[in-house]
Amino acid sequence: MKERLAIVVGGGPAPGINGVISAATIAAINEGKEVIGILEGFKWLSKGDKEKVMPLTIDDVTRIHSTGGSIIRTSRENPTKDPQKMKNVLTSLNDLGIKYLLTIGGDDTAYTASVVEKDAKGRIAVAHVPKTIDNDLPLPGGMPTFGFETARHLGVRLVQNLMEDAKTTGRWYFVIAMGRTAGHLALGMGKAAGATLTLIAEEFSDGKISLNHVCDILEAAIIKRLALNKHHGVAVIAEGIAERLNPEELEILKDVERDEHGHIKIAEIPLEKLLREKVKESLGKRNIKANIIGKSIGYELRAEPPIPFDAEYTRNLGYGGVRFLLNGGSGAMIIYDNGRLAPIPFKDMIDPKTGKTRIRLVDIKSESYAIARKYMIRLGKEDLEDKNIKSLAEAGKMTVEEFKKRFSYIL
Repeated sequence: MKERLAIVVGGGPAPGINGVISAATIAAINEGKEVIGILEGFKWLSKGDKEKVMPLTIDDVTRIHSTGGSIIRTSRENPTKDPQKMKNVLTSLNDLGIKYLLTIGGDDTAYTASVVEKDAKGRIAVAHVPKTIDNDLPLPGGMPTFGFETARHLGVRLVQNLMEDAKTTGRWYFVIAMGRTAGHLALGMGKAAGATLTLIAEEFSDGKISLNHVCDILEAAIIKRLALNKHHGVAVIAEGIAERLNPEELEILKDVERDEHGHIKIAEIPLEKLLREKVKESLGKRNIKANIIGKSIGYELRAEPPIPFDAEYTRNLGYGGVRFLLNGGSGAMIIYDNGRLAPIPFKDMIDPKTGKTRIRLVDIKSESYAIARKYMIRLGKEDLEDKNIKSLAEAGKMTVEEFKKRFSYIL
């Protein structure tokens, strides 16, 4: 009987998943292995169901690398929360005769893979391929996670279309971009598209974020545009801000649902609506009319066919994962850095403070972030100088002192 390799995809879709599946399947079969795809992540394995699998052949996967989505689907099932589920996963993998396991996913799936590898005690060799459009896994050399560049590429086009619409119709768009923990996608979209401004959670100190603070930054930007006789703009806002909003300010946050990994279901928080209504209300009190539209961009990006960068990148990663496993490796994430494939041991990915996979945040002290800020229309220290502040106060229908009192703290 041939040795078996199983492929599992966890978490949200990302452009390029099928590229990894394709490359891994072809590489394993060419080495005399049998390959099966485990359907819907760890969902069925957690229940002890060994029937939800798909045998994979070269004919099945040879042309899927340029398609979006996942031919073996995905789920957010988290077996690590329940010892019985983890036992079911290990038992099912053993009953299926799995010698090698290749997981594809983000930080949560990477953590699950590390637990599987540990509990298998050498019976199953495990490797993980990092996937997330959030770009929040700690890859060396600033290398993006696969799917990020494709998601950003499409996101930029969408933001540019909204910018043109805003200019044509004289309105503002508050665009919420995916990125639960890190603001890489929002910043990447906003910077490349030339959006009016971008807001990410990393800008705010650790702890809860005040909704009023976020709204004041947006309102000040609108006023600054008005002072330039511009009645339109696009603000890109990372959805991760919603997760850190102060529940004392918002009743909706106290009972919001959570997913299998304990994360707040951000889609249940209407961030764009909260920001739009609060900013419009504040401006309206001073008889300033602002046509603001809330728009969420995220699900549109996840199953996009990969751009050539991700198509090539995922072929490297899929091949690298299989090569690592068949050469006797286990317990590592496969990365591609400076033209070379390399494993990062699971133990080096775990944050000792949380026990979970480390997260890569946007470095707001970096030169790249500083450049992004240079091209945003936001209230700056120079705006509070005497030669500038009068026109801003007039545009905001406030006195100079009122303007200073209201907005100086956001600097």
